[in-house]
Order: sequence, then C-alpha cells, then structure tokens
Amino acid sequence: MNTSITRVAIFALLLLTAVVAATTYWQTWAVGGLNERQDNAIQRVAQLTVKRGRILAADGTLMATNVEKKVGDQTLYLRTYPTGRLLSNVVGYSTQAHSRTGLERSENDYLTAANSGINTLVDRLSGATVTGNDLHLTVQPNAEYLAEQALAGKCGSAVALDPRTGKVLVMATSPGYNPNQVEKDYAVIARTKAACEPPAPLLNRGTSGLFTPGSTFKVITMAAALDSGAYGPESHFTDPGYCIEYGKKVSNFSDQNGPEKFGLVTLTDALVHSINAVFCEIGKTLGPKTILSYAKRFGFYSTPPLETPVSERAPSGLYNGSKLFQPKDASEVDPGRMAFGQERMLVTPLQMAMVMGAVANGGIVMKPYVVDHVTAPDGTLVAATRREELGPAIKPETAGLLSDMLEQVVTRGTGGNAAISGVRVAGKTGTAETGTPGVNTTWFVAFAPVDNPRIAIAVVLENQRGTGGATAAPIARTIMQALLHSTANS
Repeated sequence: MNTSITRVAIFALLLLTAVVAATTYWQTWAVGGLNERQDNAIQRVAQLTVKRGRILAADGTLMATNVEKKVGDQTLYLRTYPTGRLLSNVVGYSTQAHSRTGLERSENDYLTAANSGINTLVDRLSGATVTGNDLHLTVQPNAEYLAEQALAGKCGSAVALDPRTGKVLVMATSPGYNPNQVEKDYAVIARTKAACEPPAPLLNRGTSGLFTPGSTFKVITMAAALDSGAYGPESHFTDPGYCIEYGKKVSNFSDQNGPEKFGLVTLTDALVHSINAVFCEIGKTLGPKTILSYAKRFGFYSTPPLETPVSERAPSGLYNGSKLFQPKDASEVDPGRMAFGQERMLVTPLQMAMVMGAVANGGIVMKPYVVDHVTAPDGTLVAATRREELGPAIKPETAGLLSDMLEQVVTRGTGGNAAISGVRVAGKTGTAETGTPGVNTTWFVAFAPVDNPRIAIAVVLENQRGTGGATAAPIARTIMQALLHSTANS
C-alpha cells in the first residue's frame, strides 16, 4: 500500500515539475519565437495587455506610443502614431487584426520587454503591467519631413546615411500610409492613388523597392576601372555618340537633336557628362565578372543589414525575373549596357546610399542602422548600436580619385541642380529607360561635404519625363541642406 502511494506521489511530482518546466520555457525562453509568429492570434491579443515601449526619433519626437482602453476590469494598450505618415514604412504598425510590420515587428522583443526573460515572467505572474523598452532612432525628423514633402505626389524614395557611422538619417518613401488607419480604416489605405501602378503604399521603397539604376551604376563601373588599374582619370576615349556591341549600336543619351557626341574625352569627362558610349567600351573591356565583383564589395547580391524585418529588405544585383542572376561569362549578359546601369540590373535606394557612403568614407562600407539605442522604462540603457565596418570596397586612393571626379559632375556636369552654396558636393545623375518612350526612372546619388563627408544620399523617382539631374537632384539638394544644418547644430 505504501509502495503504491509512493509511486503515485513520485508520478505527481514529476508531472508537476514537467508542467512548471514547460510553463517556464514557453513564457520565458521561447517567448521571443512565439511573439514573432504572425499567425499566433492568442499571443497578439495577450500582447495588448503589455504597455509597449515607445519609438522616438533622433530629437525625441514621439513616433509610436500607446493609448489605454478599459475592457471590463482589464486595461488594454492600443498603439497610436502621433506623427502619422512620417517614417511609417520604417516604424511599421502593431495591431490586433493585422499583426505587425517594420520595427514594430522586428524589434518586438525589446518593445514588449520579452528580452528581459525572467523579469517579465515575474511581472506577469504577479499581475503587474509589463512595460516595454523604448527605441531611440537615428532618423532626423525635420529632414525626414522635408523628404516626404518633396516626394509627395510622386512614386519614389530618398535614403540618407551618415557615411562615417552608417546611421540612417532619412528613409522616405512615396506613396506612404498612415499607420493609425491600419486597424480602423484600412480601406482608405487600399484606395491609395499614385503616379505608379500598383501604388503599394505599404512597401518601403527605400529597402524593398528595386529600380533600374541607370547612370548611377557608373559609380560602380568607375570604381572597378580605377581600382583595378585598367584606367586612370586622364585615360582618353573617342566618343562618336555610340558604341558597337554584338553588332548593334548602343547610343548616348538623346536630346532634341539625337544622341549626344563628345569626340575626344578623358575618363573624367565621360563621368562628368555621363557618356554611355565610353562606359559601354569600359564594360566590354573589364567584363561582367570584374564589374560585378566590385559591386559585391559594395554589398550587391546580399540583403543589406538593417533592423527592419528581413522580408522588408531586398538585395541588389542582376535579376532574371524575380531571382538574382549571376552570369558565368559575357555570353550571358550585355556588359556594355550593364556598365551604365541598364541590362537587368536592379538596385534599392539603400544600396546606392551605401555605395556613395563607401566612396565618401575612404572606400569602407559601413553597416547601416536605424536604431541608435534602447532604454528601459526607468531610462537606463539596455542596448546601444556601435558603428561597424562591413569591409573595404575600394582602396582609399581610388575613393579619393572618384570623389574628385564626382565633385566635377556637380560643378561642371549633369548634377548642377544639386549644388549647394559654400558646400562641396559630389554626385551622380541617373536616367534609366523603362521601355516606355520618354518615361524614365530618375536618380541622383551624392555625398557632402566632399572635404568632410557627413551625408550620403540616394533619391529615386518613378515614371518621370525628365532626367535625374532635373527631377531627383533638386530633391537631394533640399534634403542635404536640411541635414547639413541639423548635423552642424547637433
């Protein structure tokens, strides 16, 4: 009899231990994994009882916070976004019906204090309200506002980084959306109209939008040409207005009188005036493998690192349909057209900002980041992001030569509309064909000041009738001016 009782007692004790262990595992150590599951409806409702941490811009502007709602004797915390559309594609949203996107999703552990582990479990068991940690972003809200205003009515994006650290200073996309409408009035978002099809207001064009780079890719080709030693700034070319590739003419940009013709030019002249024919010849000489190997050094063919969800970031490179394509030899790609950013090359604005940041930073690619630091509810530091080098793309000497050449693009070439009085600006225009005559994807990429770079920027616009110098460069100038003012006072 005593033996049977003992066996039952031991079994009950083991069962209780298993229940406690399982509860501890699922509520503490596995909570992060559960929180990330977008189909976990019960967990989403449960998280409404958590007072999520705030999200703040670099100057303390409140981007996301909570409003309380009483349901019986329970207090729920619903998300609200005081600045509405501002930076919405980065901040994202957190709702009961539509789950989460952006930083609200990827940084959910910090925002719900799930990273605290056992402390959060103790609060839950004691009935105390769990309060999350605050995210402090790197984005400058004034410049972000100006960027979004400049993009209003257009389809496109602007991304600006600090080339010395990788801090994201601006990440604007258009059309955008108001995250306050996601839960209550999603139909308004669904009815978004824009100068592109589909409008895709929920798409972060800065990190997920893939665009033909046009002549901005000449920065990569030029880096390969100079760094490999194949060419120098004073290398000479004769431009007849076209180059011959596979028996067909590849022409320069066409104005009212037909393709431009420059005759005898240097490599610097070719960049300053964005001469396609010269870059076509360079592409044929260097070959696709050399050019793409340098592109990879800048980050192409890899998903750019950032704190936003990986599903909201896209790698840049040659695409065959919806998949990245790496040619084995020149027979699988048109090296001449690829050299000036056509062919099947697709890039994100974030990637092109990283390219210009690397040139500005002596050839070193910096890891971009948008979360500067995280603080606990009592203000103590939980985590801080440190600058991190991803590696050298080109030699410092090459970066110096390329910087001088890009500055001349602004002072005497196609990038004149980006000039800022008293500031040395280096940049490159881009006007990419879309297949529809007269309709282009336009770009401007730049960094400034050349003698002490604090900003690297990429601006892209869809469905434009003009050139990158006429449409994108003025927007880049506006953003750079705002950032130069704010960083000078910070």
